[in-house]
Amino acid sequence: MTSTDTPSGLEKNRLGRINNEILAWFATARRPLPWRESGISGWQILVSEIMLQQTPVARVTGPWTDWVRRWPVPSALAAEPAGEVVRAWGKLGYPRRALRLHECAKTLAAEHDDQVPADVETLLGLPGIGDYTARAVACFAYGQAVPVVDTNVRRVIARLVHGREPGNPAKADLTDAQALAPRTGDGALAPRAPEFSAALMELGALVCTARNPDCAACPVSGDCRWLVRGRPAYDGPPRRAQKYEGTDRQARGRLLDVLRESTGPVSRAALDIAWTRDSGQRSRALDSLLTDGLIEVTDDGLFCLAGESGTPVPGTPVSG
Repeated sequence: MTSTDTPSGLEKNRLGRINNEILAWFATARRPLPWRESGISGWQILVSEIMLQQTPVARVTGPWTDWVRRWPVPSALAAEPAGEVVRAWGKLGYPRRALRLHECAKTLAAEHDDQVPADVETLLGLPGIGDYTARAVACFAYGQAVPVVDTNVRRVIARLVHGREPGNPAKADLTDAQALAPRTGDGALAPRAPEFSAALMELGALVCTARNPDCAACPVSGDCRWLVRGRPAYDGPPRRAQKYEGTDRQARGRLLDVLRESTGPVSRAALDIAWTRDSGQRSRALDSLLTDGLIEVTDDGLFCLAGESGTPVPGTPVSG
């Protein structure tokens, strides 16, 4: 690496070698994920990207296959009640993503001729679509040469280029990814730039992992500044360990499980036995599910998934 210690400061021949080695590795090591198959639509890529947020690949492949078979176009999902969408989301976690995807489908059906836009700016105008998702869809569905940075990409670049563990996300991450992408002789992004983005993600997911990186299997270990420095440990601000057991998230999940598995509205008593650890936490979880629009209270005081009450009383507090 050069003393500038940035992707743009890499010697041209070294940058080219990194590009070629990562792409060559990806050609043989890439996982046969269903959303990477030929003929996959922008809608199907969008569904995969929403599902993959904060959920491991292994837990997404089955639900994704079910979703795109059941709802192959946005209008098919848009026609479903919100509660059915939440039910189909199952145990993917963070179920508000299901509602956001439902709203996005409605907009695509009504305003975009049932098609997912190809450019980042238009994608950002869709409900529930943030910068990462917009870039990922533009890149992986339509081959747009835009940098895509997730946790895996940040880790690879931090180690390979900067010689350290990644810190908190920053605007410089996109700049780094753009500078590291393969280019043509005149400096323009090469046609394989979108493929390189996918390759960086795959390298971080399979080899340059957070806890047990397999440097011996890394195609760019010879150019890795982190490896040269002896793989220094993270020395930034303390990171808060995310737990799940006993949290409000777990309580919400248990309550949603009851409603997803029910064929109709259920009583408060049926929900009470789903989470017996802490009655206050249970009520707090119910309140938050109502506030988020994931569940409703019927006019006779029963609970059901969104859109299934007939006469919803949205946001009705249940504390106590």
